[in-house]
Amino acid sequence: MNYVFTDTHCHFDFPPFSGHENESLALAAQAGVRRIIVPAVTADRFAQVLKLAHEHEPLFAALGLHPLYIAQHQDEHLELLAECLTARPGKLVAVGEIGLDLYMEEPQFDRQQTLLKQQLGLAKRHDLPVILHSRRSHDQLAAALRRADVPRRGVVHGFAGSLAQAQAFIRQGYYIGVGGTISYERAQKTRSVMAQLPLASLLLETDAPDMPLAGYQGQPNRPERAAEVFQALCQLRPEPPDEIAHCLQKNALSLFALER
Repeated sequence: MNYVFTDTHCHFDFPPFSGHENESLALAAQAGVRRIIVPAVTADRFAQVLKLAHEHEPLFAALGLHPLYIAQHQDEHLELLAECLTARPGKLVAVGEIGLDLYMEEPQFDRQQTLLKQQLGLAKRHDLPVILHSRRSHDQLAAALRRADVPRRGVVHGFAGSLAQAQAFIRQGYYIGVGGTISYERAQKTRSVMAQLPLASLLLETDAPDMPLAGYQGQPNRPERAAEVFQALCQLRPEPPDEIAHCLQKNALSLFALER
């Protein structure tokens, strides 16, 4: 059966997709990946992400200031984000990629938390969901989300935390992003978590060109491999593939307010 997927997290504004957009989208479509959410990571990429979404029907934009680039972000970048959200160009569907990261060197964590709070405030003001990055910071992120109370909620992408941490996000109404990590047999904790969570709380993603799947180590990840993430998930779940595909797609369309 031919399934239809949404890759809810793909950095399509980076190589190897830059300059090869049409062929990359054709490969994705052949695998059933009909929609792709492209989250920006720095202010200097906002215009390109919006341009890609405008020019290519399958692409949708998210704008945000990523915690890994905390040393680059300036006050004027937050102002630019606010201006873009106020303008609300077509196909802008989320604030992201934003979040917290305690894995990086020199995390400037207080500044990260301030920037996250400001961006969650913008998402709330503009009634948009958020796409969240979290490494070794799930508990702090969950606390920040409780304080912010973003009405449209969002997704904790590329999740690799514990079952209890995932459940804490789900209780607040957030989705959990399922990526290529589950294709690795050694990732037993993450595979076990994704097997146990409610299907209604999961979203499919690649994080391309990052997070390559098993068998593709050393190669850039690609959006068409969302179909392979789906296959890996089907091996872990008790539900039939038809039900899993339908629910994943329904979740994506609902969160990002995409037309069916």
